[in-house]
Amino acid sequence: MQDNKRFEGMQKRAFEVEADGIRLIDEEKRIVELSFSSETPVKRYGASEILSHKKSAVMLERINTTGCLLFNHNRDKVVGKIIKAKIENKRGVARVQFDTDEESEIIYNKVKNETLRGVSVGYCIHEYSREVTGKGEELQVTYTVTLWEPLEISIVSVPADISVGVGRSVEENETRGVSNVFEYQLKLNQNRQKMNFQ
Repeated sequence: MQDNKRFEGMQKRAFEVEADGIRLIDEEKRIVELSFSSETPVKRYGASEILSHKKSAVMLERINTTGCLLFNHNRDKVVGKIIKAKIENKRGVARVQFDTDEESEIIYNKVKNETLRGVSVGYCIHEYSREVTGKGEELQVTYTVTLWEPLEISIVSVPADISVGVGRSVEENETRGVSNVFEYQLKLNQNRQKMNFQ
């Protein structure tokens, strides 16, 4: 697969958090704190992808101003808002508040009761480096994402990797179309990638 196809559209990664990965902060206001990303490598298209968690590598402005909490990355299933997202101890951490409508209340109660423990982040990649090590069957390619932008956080029902740590969402290979909000950034990313690979 060509590198310029590898990073098109919004990417997703999901993981099942540790027992304390989702903490109830205020039950009455339905506020929880959760981890949504880490530097654990994820296999994509036969290569490893690492999201850098240096504070300068993560663009948090959009998620902190307009970010939503979704269910299963479905933009029609907004279940809450992002109060504050930050990078802490090489992890993306966010404080989120669930809405009070019936559907959001159902998801909130499932999170509170630990029925739903999967968390996923939707993000855009802006800059990355590529490293190749080994030869033949030992050849390994690693992409380190050095500038990325989280766009939304989702509570997910079926993370593909059920072990603790970062894995991939089952829906990761779904259609990569993006809404009008992201079209400008997508075109910018595609143009930047074309220039890097010519």
